[in-house]
Amino acid sequence: MSKITHHIPEEMLRAYAAGTLPQPFAVVIAAHVSLCDDCRSVVEAEAAVGGALLDGLAPADVSSDARARLFAALDATPTPTPPQRGSGVFPAPVMEALKGQPPRWKMLGGGIRQQILSADEEGSLRLLYIPRGRAVPEHGHHGLELTLVLQGSFSDSEGRFAVGDVEVAQDDVDHQPMAGDEAPCICLAATDAPLRFHAMIPRLLQPLFRI
Repeated sequence: MSKITHHIPEEMLRAYAAGTLPQPFAVVIAAHVSLCDDCRSVVEAEAAVGGALLDGLAPADVSSDARARLFAALDATPTPTPPQRGSGVFPAPVMEALKGQPPRWKMLGGGIRQQILSADEEGSLRLLYIPRGRAVPEHGHHGLELTLVLQGSFSDSEGRFAVGDVEVAQDDVDHQPMAGDEAPCICLAATDAPLRFHAMIPRLLQPLFRI
């Protein structure tokens, strides 16, 4: 793997460690952390600080009713399934989102494909496949987009992003990512609002493709 040069901002890593991020962004960060020693160290340090703070809290009395409800909930919890393992270019958090199955790509046009992994009020999570040398339509953002490269690379106005790199695009970023020539680019992308396409045809197709 090439050296990772584009990382998750520390405030996002802190929120991820605290468990306060929307699920789509948490999956992207979990996948990046599984590939990046630097960001994994930050998350582990934040988790250690959180654990130390919890250890320092004074014990609190719990009513017998609350204790009974807790034990009943624990008894009703199903046996956890074994953790998912990575497969090929997909790290374990991505394979978990795929439910252990290969991607089921849907064509978007021009050889570009996607699979929507989740979409709800928290945002959307999708895999993108971009052929060598192909660019996605130029667009901006109504919110936040995190894009993690799993295979190949892409370049845009913000720089070049290779395997393990994450582009953090806010609503002030307009770009047209283009896949590199070394391999088709496969990305994991999370958004919390629809994209803002510049051209008419992508805008017309946007509701159909749920981008």
